[in-house]
Amino acid sequence: MTRKDMTKEFLRLCATGKVREAYERFGATSAITTRTFAANIETKHVFEEGDRVAVHSCVQHAPSEPDIAVVHIFRFEGERIAELWDVGMQAPKDSPNQYGLF
Repeated sequence: MTRKDMTKEFLRLCATGKVREAYERFGATSAITTRTFAANIETKHVFEEGDRVAVHSCVQHAPSEPDIAVVHIFRFEGERIAELWDVGMQAPKDSPNQYGLF
C-alpha cells in the first residue's frame, strides 16, 4: 500500500468514526486523538513529496450544511504517520471561479 493509499484510508476510517483503528493501522501511537470527522469525505487530489503527503478533499458533515474544502498534510516516519495538520474553508454558495473550490 502506498503512502497516498494509506492517507486516504486513514481519512476514511476517521470519517466513519474509526479513529482508534486509523491510528493503530497507520499512525504513531503518540498521535492518537479522539477527534472524529463524522463526515463524508471525497478525495479530490493527493500529492506526495518526500515524507509528506497532502490530501485535498471535499468534506460534508450533513446534507443541509455547506461543503468544506480541506487539505490534510501528513508527515511520515517510515511507513507510519508521524504528524497531521489540516486547513479548511467553507465552500461559498456562489463562487466566482467556474470550478469552485475543487
